[in-house]
Amino acid sequence: MNPNITSLYAISNKQVRKIIGLMSGTSFDGLDIALCEFSGSGLETQVKVIHFVSKAYSPAFKEDLKSVFAKRTVDLEKLSLLNAFIGNYYAELIIESLKDWNISPADIDLIASHGQTIYHAPKQQREADLYANATLQIGDGDHLAMRTGIITISDFRQKHVAAGCEGAPLSVYGDYLLFSNSSENRIMLNIGGISNFTFLPSAYSTEFFSSDVGPGNTLMDQFVQGHYPGKYFDQDAAIASSGKVIIPLLDALFDHDFFKAGYLKTTGPELFSLSYLNDAIQGAGLHGLSNEDIMATLAAFTAKAIVKAITFCVEGKGAYEIYISGGGMHNPLLTRMIEEQLGKKLKYTSDLGIEPDAKEAVLFALLANEAVSGGKTDFGKHPGVPSISMGKVSFPK
Repeated sequence: MNPNITSLYAISNKQVRKIIGLMSGTSFDGLDIALCEFSGSGLETQVKVIHFVSKAYSPAFKEDLKSVFAKRTVDLEKLSLLNAFIGNYYAELIIESLKDWNISPADIDLIASHGQTIYHAPKQQREADLYANATLQIGDGDHLAMRTGIITISDFRQKHVAAGCEGAPLSVYGDYLLFSNSSENRIMLNIGGISNFTFLPSAYSTEFFSSDVGPGNTLMDQFVQGHYPGKYFDQDAAIASSGKVIIPLLDALFDHDFFKAGYLKTTGPELFSLSYLNDAIQGAGLHGLSNEDIMATLAAFTAKAIVKAITFCVEGKGAYEIYISGGGMHNPLLTRMIEEQLGKKLKYTSDLGIEPDAKEAVLFALLANEAVSGGKTDFGKHPGVPSISMGKVSFPK
């Protein structure tokens, strides 16, 4: 037997597996690194987060990512170079973190890398063509494995697409396995670049539901980056909080087929771009809007899209609690709008034992754990949630 296969087999049979989960979102803040200990699989999964750190990206690297992100036409040479570069860069950040934690790479069983999303192209969001759903993440797993010496599982979304789905949201798998509860209906709300949620009925029911709902931070971040040099987001909602919501613009932002489509659906910054915003402004016949009023309206847009989706989802299903994660939870204006519209206080995934900033990295570590030691859970007959194992394996030798 190939020694690589022998190693993977031994890892799959361990009582406890040490897995590093990596997540880099569409806001380009940095790389989230979560070192987790896993035992069991499926609904018997137990996870403990040993260490978590978010390594900030340099402004120059952010600009490189922005140059190839969510664009129909890019420099193909640069995209190819970044694919390899990101794999090695992630490896360096892992090695640096392990050194800080006084842990040897030899003590780590697996790396689970989401990669960097560059383009998301679900069929329902395109003009009619011959092609099916597609999504692209870069940051090559082979480079990561070779540089760290650790077996790496990556490129999770391609299997989801191959199974006839849209490649997102994948958080539903981890949400169901980690956060289902015997007595409480739960909504796991994640506000990253895009907002998505999973509805988890009580009693571990497979009648769960997950969907993207619209923009999270992406439109606000893009507007800030385009109008405030050196800024990447609206710190503490300082800009938006000094403006007022422009109702005609808010209505125009919702005037799109995406919001008329039912759930399940996915989306990305390819749709919710500055062009989308400019079209809405022109469509509403508005002129001379202040940056502050536009930002306040974009925050209201995100909040209202979330509230509309949650209200639709839970109608007639009884009481529920909402647990929030993602960068949007740090926007006080946005969270206050959601709470006021729902008449409900938001909770955090830390109330369930997982720090919200670490949640997505932990969930990809869980997918790696399932890939090597699970794969036996039946997720029911849900569109968009096939019972599959995800991730490609890269060996270090």
